[in-house]
Amino acid sequence: MWTCPKCERRFKHDNQSHYCTTKSIDDLFEGKPEDLILAFDKILVDVFEFGDISIGASVNTVIFTNKKAFLILRPMSKVLDLKFYYHEPLKSAKFHKVGEYGKKFYHHIRVKDEFEVDDEVIQLLKKGYNHGLK
Repeated sequence: MWTCPKCERRFKHDNQSHYCTTKSIDDLFEGKPEDLILAFDKILVDVFEFGDISIGASVNTVIFTNKKAFLILRPMSKVLDLKFYYHEPLKSAKFHKVGEYGKKFYHHIRVKDEFEVDDEVIQLLKKGYNHGLK
């Protein structure tokens, strides 16, 4: 793993191309409803139980990384959009959108509060975590 000396995000490859930002995770949640902050906190606690993870802020997203970025969390005005990749399309009523991206599939889940971050959502995110380890 390589850590960018400017933005301190971790990447799979040395000198991997990316956009450095000076935004913090707190900046991304500034002015957001308390319910979204509580949902993020729940995701953070549950996902860190998966294993060795780092997180960092990008321009508009929070990036969760193991060997590579496995979860992209976008704080929107009323929901958190959670995106992860998997080698096949998964089925769940929790998905807002699923689509193909190259040889993998993206999966979007949207949550409004910490109560929507249930066991099923966490297990789906764990699939993305495991896919990121490959």
